[in-house]
Amino acid sequence: MSHDTLPRQHPVKTEERPTGPPPTRRRRHWTKRANPVAGLGSVLWLAVVIVPIYAMLSASLTSQDKALTGNPLTPPTSPTLDNYNTVLNSGFGHLLSNTAIVAVAVVAIVLTLSVPLAYVAVRTRNRWSGMAFRLFLLGVAIPAQAVVVPLYLLIAKLDLYDSLLAVILPTAAFAMPVSVLVLVGTLRDVSEELYEAMALDGASPQRMLFQLAIPMAKGGISTVVIYSALQAWNGFLFPLIFTQSDGPRVLTLGLFNYVSQFGVNIPALLASVVLSGIPIFAVYLVARRALVGGLMGVGGK
Repeated sequence: MSHDTLPRQHPVKTEERPTGPPPTRRRRHWTKRANPVAGLGSVLWLAVVIVPIYAMLSASLTSQDKALTGNPLTPPTSPTLDNYNTVLNSGFGHLLSNTAIVAVAVVAIVLTLSVPLAYVAVRTRNRWSGMAFRLFLLGVAIPAQAVVVPLYLLIAKLDLYDSLLAVILPTAAFAMPVSVLVLVGTLRDVSEELYEAMALDGASPQRMLFQLAIPMAKGGISTVVIYSALQAWNGFLFPLIFTQSDGPRVLTLGLFNYVSQFGVNIPALLASVVLSGIPIFAVYLVARRALVGGLMGVGGK
């Protein structure tokens, strides 16, 4: 074969790469459109919340003779702590300790009962558990005022009248339905594969509850703790109906009695309101994210 018959080989063209720095991609800058209506609504709502608190704090630092004169929004010219001394020297510590005992006991009872109930409602697949869960949730629709007379008779039969237990037990009972609802919504978000994996390892239902369900439901449990504590701390109806003497008196009932004890001493009354709200407000500030997150999980899958 001659050289003329051989196919000609064409030189391969190589792509020339730029030697400079790589081109930078332009990022899109998204600009948020202003919403003046939402901004105005936020400012108005902030004013609705802040102005009463400011007026309460200002009046609690005002002397009694100047409480009913002048503008309530004007800062006190000569602030004084005499109102707080009056409240602290009138048995406020006893009221605070009773309220703390009620709140801790209510939280303990609600957690001890609501966590297993919610776990059974989620993990048990039969009609009886579903019916029990629906029956249990009827407590959400029953107001305390509708059953206060039967509760009074029951408390009297059990010889619990005029004691802290007479306040603790009904408060915990009425906090249970919402607590179970929150925990059921939280536990339903736990993956079924995790339960199956523990079942294959030979885990019992009790072990799944303590080693899987409870650690995965910390947000819902935090919500139940805050909700139950708020119900116990702010409860007024049960202490008013089921207690009589000064021994089991709590903060809300003590504030109610301050009206007659101090007469028209409005600054002392507002000082007691400020002191009674500080502990539970501090708890709310610490765990507010868990409260909101747990309530959003109520409507879970």
